[in-house]
Amino acid sequence: MTILDTTVMTFDRPEAWQWLIQFCILAVALLLGNVLRTQIPVLKKSLLPSALLGGLLLLIFKAFPGCREIINKPMMEIVTYHALGLGFVALALKNNKVESKSSAMKVIETGALTASTYVIQGIVGLIVSIAFFLVGKKLFYAAGLLLPMGYGQGPGQALNFGTMYTGWAAQQGIDFAGADFGLSIAAMGFIVGSVIGVIFMNILRRKGKLSSKKIADAQVNKLEDYEGKGEIPDSESIDKLSVQICMVLFVYFLVYLFTHWIQGMELGNFGTNTLKPLLWGFNFLLGTLFGIAFKNILKLFKRQRLMRREYINNYMLNRIGGFCFDIMIVAGTAAISFDEFGKFVLPFAIICTLGAAVTFIYVLWISKHLYPDYKYEGFFSMFGMLTGTASNGMILLREIDPKFETPAANNLVLQALAAVALGFPVLLLVGIAPQSLKSTWITLGILVVFWAILTVFMLRTKIFKRRQKTEAGS
Repeated sequence: MTILDTTVMTFDRPEAWQWLIQFCILAVALLLGNVLRTQIPVLKKSLLPSALLGGLLLLIFKAFPGCREIINKPMMEIVTYHALGLGFVALALKNNKVESKSSAMKVIETGALTASTYVIQGIVGLIVSIAFFLVGKKLFYAAGLLLPMGYGQGPGQALNFGTMYTGWAAQQGIDFAGADFGLSIAAMGFIVGSVIGVIFMNILRRKGKLSSKKIADAQVNKLEDYEGKGEIPDSESIDKLSVQICMVLFVYFLVYLFTHWIQGMELGNFGTNTLKPLLWGFNFLLGTLFGIAFKNILKLFKRQRLMRREYINNYMLNRIGGFCFDIMIVAGTAAISFDEFGKFVLPFAIICTLGAAVTFIYVLWISKHLYPDYKYEGFFSMFGMLTGTASNGMILLREIDPKFETPAANNLVLQALAAVALGFPVLLLVGIAPQSLKSTWITLGILVVFWAILTVFMLRTKIFKRRQKTEAGS
C-alpha cells in the first residue's frame, strides 16, 4: 500500500502523521528557542538565533534514552535540503532595488570579499584535513572543504556536500560521516559568529569606538513595507500569500525538472562523475537562477500588457524566506548525530578554531580597507554572514547601525549575485577535490592562487596608490 491508495488509507496509521509530527517538533523547538532567547538575558545578549537554540534543544532531547527515535534524522536532512532551496527561490523572486548609497563597484567588491573568505576558509580546512589524513588516515583528506560550506554557506550546503563526501570517502574505503561533520561545523559557525561578534562589539564599545543605540524603532515596519504599488489584493479569489507560496513552489519544481533532465543526458566522464552529482547539491543556485528568470518573465508580461497587476510581494517573500531558513537551521542542527563524532572531534575542533580565527582576522583587515568610512559596520555584517547566514550579519549590524544608515546593509543584500559568480569556481572545486588525494592537492594550490587574485582585486586601489608614492619618492 502506498500513501496514494486512498481507497484503503486510514488516518489512524502512523504513516499519515509522520511528516506532520516532524514539522510539529520543529515548530515547537523553534518556539521554545525563541522563549529562551527572549527570557534569558545571557542568551539575548549573545544574539544566538532562536532557530539554533531550538535545534540545540532537539539535540539535548535526543540524548535521553528512547527519545532519539522520535526525531527522524533522514527527514530532518530532507527538510534542511529543501528549505535551503526554497528559501533562495523566495529571495530570488523579490523585486530588489539598487539604492544610490551602494555603488555597483562596492557591491562587486563585497561579493569578492564573500568569495575570498570562502576560499581562505577552504585553504585552512584543507591544510588540517590533509595533515590528519597523512598522519594516519584519521580524517577524509577533502573534509576541510566543508568548513566554507558550514561557516560560509550554512547547514543546507554543509549537509549537501557532506552527504556527497560520505559517498566519495566510502568509494575509497574511508569511513567518514560527512553530513554530521558538515552540520556540526555549521552549528559551530552560528555560535562563533554570534558570541565572538558580541564579545568584540562590547570590547569596541568599552574603548569608545562604538556607541550604543536603541534598535526598537528600526524593527517597526512601515505601510509601504507590506504592499507595493499596483499589487493584487490581499484576499480575492486567491489569497496573496497563497500566490507567493505557489510561485516559490512552481519555480522549485522547475529546478527539479531541469536537474532530472540533466541527469538523463550523456555528458562524458566529467559530466557523469562530477557535474551530475553536484547539480543536486546546487539546488539553491539553480533556484536562484530560475527565480530570477521567472521574475523577469513576469516583468516582460507587464511591459507587453499581458499582465496588469503586480503579483510579487517583497514583504511576504521575505517572510517565506525567513521561515524556510529558520526551519533549515532547526532541522539541520537536529539532524546532527554524535555516534561518529568521537572519530573526528580533534580535527573538528582545530578546523573550527582556525577557521574562526582566520575569518575574523581576514574580514576585519579587508573591511578596514574596503569600507574606510564604515569599517565596523562592514565588518560585523560580513563576519556574521560568513560564519552563519545573512540574517546573522543583519542582526549584528543592527546593534550598531539600527536604521541601516551606512551602505553596509545594502552591500550585504546586493552582493549575493556577485558572490555566486565569483565563488562558482570554488563550488566546482569542492566537487572535484574529493575524487582523489591528488585532486585535493591541486584544489589547494588553485585556491591559494584564486585567493591571492581576489585579495589583490579588492586592495588594488591601495596597492596602486602605494606604488605611485614609491615611484614619486624615487
